[in-house]
Amino acid sequence: MFEQTFKNIDDILHKDAGCGSELDYIEQTSWILFLKYLDDLEKDRATAAELTGKDYTPIINREYQWSVWAAPKLADGKIDYNALTGDDLLDFVNNKLFPYLKQFRLSAESADTIEYKIGEIFSELKNRLQSGYNLREVINLIDELRFRTHAEKHEMSHLYEDKIKNMGNAGRNGGEYYTPRPLITTIVKVVDPKIGETVYDGASGSAGFLCEAFAYMNKPGLSSKDWETLQKRTFYGKEKKSLAYIIGTMNMILHGVEAPNIVHTNTLAENIADIQEKDRYDVVLANPPFGGKERAEVQQNFPIKTGETASLFLQHFIKILRAGGRAGIVIKNTFLSNTDNASIALRKELLQNCNLHTVLDLPGGTFTGAGVKTVVLFFEKGKPTQKTWFYQLNLDRNLGKTNPLNEKDLAEFVELQKTFADSENSWTVNINDIDQNTFDLSVKNPNTPEAPPLRKPQEILEEMKALDKESAELLNSILELI
Repeated sequence: MFEQTFKNIDDILHKDAGCGSELDYIEQTSWILFLKYLDDLEKDRATAAELTGKDYTPIINREYQWSVWAAPKLADGKIDYNALTGDDLLDFVNNKLFPYLKQFRLSAESADTIEYKIGEIFSELKNRLQSGYNLREVINLIDELRFRTHAEKHEMSHLYEDKIKNMGNAGRNGGEYYTPRPLITTIVKVVDPKIGETVYDGASGSAGFLCEAFAYMNKPGLSSKDWETLQKRTFYGKEKKSLAYIIGTMNMILHGVEAPNIVHTNTLAENIADIQEKDRYDVVLANPPFGGKERAEVQQNFPIKTGETASLFLQHFIKILRAGGRAGIVIKNTFLSNTDNASIALRKELLQNCNLHTVLDLPGGTFTGAGVKTVVLFFEKGKPTQKTWFYQLNLDRNLGKTNPLNEKDLAEFVELQKTFADSENSWTVNINDIDQNTFDLSVKNPNTPEAPPLRKPQEILEEMKALDKESAELLNSILELI
């Protein structure tokens, strides 16, 4: 049912003049979904309070509650879906509801509350639907969705992930919104975050890493104390772009984190010299944007100056990790071999201050539409690298939109990585054996049979000439026989 509802919502948004792309569809679906989720959350909290004999004070004033303006009840208990529609509905949403919700940002007690998230989300977006009748249709469909049971939330989170994936596939730098879930799951498994550790993504996008880390750590039989730790003191993210921030926040909520600690800010605008011990994290999981370029004033925040966004993020991640902290970070494979001074200095910094124990080399097509080859760097901060284990993912098919990466593809990597075993696809490099001037870490699999050397064009032409002569002589012999 949920899946069909999402398709029907997209059909309505497609015909509205204010929504022109997959990005608009998910943005508009997100804010309406969020308000419906909030209504169900309030009902659950009210029920819990009633069971313990306590009073419950709603977060949202009555006039702005979903059950009053979006889905009011008639005397017989049925929904009066025509209560507010057309221009009246648009006027209420644009001029009353949004301004009311925005002010929560100022009145919330702290940034880690659901009240603050309400204010922040509605400060970052606006209703784009231009037809109040289309908006009414979308509200009616979303009102049919339920967020009350674990199964309902689980199904909803998967559908939302699919929407994010489709948005990524639609282009417009989709790679910055969606990292393939099987890859995220694998990175989380290898890094292995534990309850009590803090997990950070400074380029959180749609919060895929934080959602998957939550799912990984949220094991059956958690104590109430551990559950509270997971909810409030474990996952932290930063995101520069408004839409990605909203989607990431909504994604985490749907996955079960009620008030996600994601901040809407430009991570790279912070001077890394100002990072203190209290600011550091135990685990970093991230896929910083590919190919971005940063202005000179942003580069001043980093000791190694470069316009390459991913290289600045890597410096930030190394600095913000605690001693003994662990990281799994996706980066372009050219980072391993670039010869510019910044890349060399950054590789030296990584190898001397961290143990880069594993490099996973991914095939082209892993990121749909991104057109780049990537590697994943796994490292631990606080001791220098002595050996690095490389794994080259070789598949017998080309990856793409209709043939994406799956967890089975990565199963051998996960298994071999536990013992850093050598195989056809894996090998170990002693860091003393690499060039100590360039620190080149190029992925060259020593177990791959060498291809025969390419011949020179002149050699090929000479052979063709000899073959032509041979063919002509044979033809003449046959003609003489005739």
